[in-house]
Amino acid sequence: MIQLITMLKRKPGTTHEEFLTHWHDQHGPLIKRLSCANYVRRYEQHASVWPAPGSKMPEPKYDGVTIQWFDSADAFYAPLTEPDQAEMFEDVKRFLDTSALEWTICEAPSIVIGDDTMGA
Repeated sequence: MIQLITMLKRKPGTTHEEFLTHWHDQHGPLIKRLSCANYVRRYEQHASVWPAPGSKMPEPKYDGVTIQWFDSADAFYAPLTEPDQAEMFEDVKRFLDTSALEWTICEAPSIVIGDDTMGA
């Protein structure tokens, strides 16, 4: 099992709330209906928590994190050849600053504290 972990930053001129609305209400359902859903074992959206208005805390550098689980590296690369991937990439351009995306591919986590059902 591997994970694609991606740090997401909203497109310039977009508010954090607009980013979240598009990500949750449009992008997530799009991913679910495209052929990539046949390869993704789990798709998680983790929204960054913004400080309260008037807080002296800085805004997070990223608006959210997505974690996609795949059975293998082959399963990760397989959707890239599907014809409907262009639709997914077009949607990405609508709400993400693609020049600021940060990502890594990881093995399944080693649980140090807690159990593997926390947060599920």
